[in-house]
Amino acid sequence: MSAPAPTGATDILLSEGVVLLGAAVAFVMLFRRFGLGAVLGYLVAGALVGPQGLKLVGGAESKLAIAEIGIVLLLFLVGLELHPARLWRLKRDIFALGLAQVVTCGCVLIAIIFFTTGFSWGAAIALGMPLALSSTAQVLPSLKSSGRINSPFGEKVFSILLFQDLSIVPLITIIAALSRNPADAAGPPGWVLAGYTVAAIMGLVLAGRFVLRPLLGLVGRLGERELFVAVGLFTVLAAAALMHMLHLSTALGAFVAGVMLADSPYRHEIEADVEPFRSILLGLFFLAVGMVLDLRAVAANPVFVVAMAAILVATKTAIITGLARLFGMDWKQALGAGLLLSQGGEFGFVLFAQAQGAYLIAPEAASLFSAIVTFSMATTPFLMLFARRFEFASPKDRPDLSTPDEAPRGTAIIVGYGRFGQTVAQMLMGHGFGVVLIDKKPAQIEVSSRFDMKVYYGDGTRIDLLRRAGGEEARLIAFCIDDPSLDRRVLEPVGEAFPQAALMVRAFDRRQVLALEGVDLAGVVREVYESAICMGVKAMQALGVPDEEIDEVERQYRANDEQRMAVQIEHGTLLAAKDLMYRPGRAMRLVSRGDGEGA
Repeated sequence: MSAPAPTGATDILLSEGVVLLGAAVAFVMLFRRFGLGAVLGYLVAGALVGPQGLKLVGGAESKLAIAEIGIVLLLFLVGLELHPARLWRLKRDIFALGLAQVVTCGCVLIAIIFFTTGFSWGAAIALGMPLALSSTAQVLPSLKSSGRINSPFGEKVFSILLFQDLSIVPLITIIAALSRNPADAAGPPGWVLAGYTVAAIMGLVLAGRFVLRPLLGLVGRLGERELFVAVGLFTVLAAAALMHMLHLSTALGAFVAGVMLADSPYRHEIEADVEPFRSILLGLFFLAVGMVLDLRAVAANPVFVVAMAAILVATKTAIITGLARLFGMDWKQALGAGLLLSQGGEFGFVLFAQAQGAYLIAPEAASLFSAIVTFSMATTPFLMLFARRFEFASPKDRPDLSTPDEAPRGTAIIVGYGRFGQTVAQMLMGHGFGVVLIDKKPAQIEVSSRFDMKVYYGDGTRIDLLRRAGGEEARLIAFCIDDPSLDRRVLEPVGEAFPQAALMVRAFDRRQVLALEGVDLAGVVREVYESAICMGVKAMQALGVPDEEIDEVERQYRANDEQRMAVQIEHGTLLAAKDLMYRPGRAMRLVSRGDGEGA
């Protein structure tokens, strides 16, 4: 007997949810196994189970509308990356190289489409400009995995990607201006929209300064992580809703909301909390894009799709290589950058949908060019194999960067910026190391800001937060927090997630040192050990003990303590090696030649 077909809304939601998630898990795992990336897995899964495939799931357009919140969250996270100091340092690469790449590639691709396909200029613009964008979802993980995200090569590629992400907002505006949709024509005139845009941005900035930051400070004092999740999502959705109400881009609202918080001490915590929602909804977005692809149109024009994908990859590789050379990159690294950025990107799907809604292109054209982007993305894993050879090439004018290990990168993360962490951090800064500071006490963050020290809010034991703070590039992660519960269970996953980083821990006492046994640590420091020895030395000086005898007592005490700790670790208990403890009536006796032994 066959199972009854789902009829109610809940039944449909559950059955379609199971099918979509099951297909997504299977294909993403398969595509990742072969190095093709998660994005392609989502697209293929959506096309397979959607109306054009096995017809297991319907309502692709409604799911696409919901899933576009994933794009909104992505723009929010892009805004959070725009820390003013980093923007200023990379301003030339972002706003000169990035602008040159988008404009040059866009114009060339517009011309190719116009003169080879017969599309109108409006359609060619709506199709060509999105093709100038590359896939952040594919390129950025490659840079991070190679450890080159903070190298000169990585920063130029990142700058281009960042400008591409920023350009989504003006591109949406251009498509809206070219729109043939009567519904759009019935909206406010352009000068009114421009005024709305300026007023909305100013309102969001003021709201962020005088409402959102105090609210985040209050939530931080309460220490409720769930409230941070709620506030982060509220911020994104409220900004997007305001823009939607004013007939503006929801992506612009989310982006401005991110920029508002880019310099906030709560940035990393918000990033870590919002990221899972962004990942899920962006995956759903790619599933929905796969569902709405017109596979019959693609099947009817396979030569066109493959040829245009090849032209896209070749054109962008050549242009980006040339521009990178003009901006000072060695030709091998310039070619590596061109290969890395040669594919179409995920924002192309968004802009094609916008163009279709604006009546600039037909649904068949949107499907064809979505397939072209998909095919170009499929070439990326293979092109990355070639790009990696050029990526690590040594620039002739920078012999100091001959190997990736010598390239500049994020150096250290200090978790806990209290009395202990301040000393560790400032000694590292004194040597010129770059340090990211994290603390979960808002009061400590506020005090530090008065001394011009940038401390980020968050629980530094969370792997997702450490990853957002640059854990994958850090060479050292030092836990300087006063937390006796910090043990093997907490730190082992951190070591597994960031194997390149040396881990150091401030231990409360001997019990915590025992609890850390088995973790691969570069060092454990009991918080009062050195200061107590220092006071013991001063106490003997005050009692008139000769300096050479004080030195010998200190040497023997340290050796004795090290021996006790080794025995305690071996037996797993503080009760081991009791006979090595110094007690009243049992002291060291120093012989004339300077050697000592326990009495």
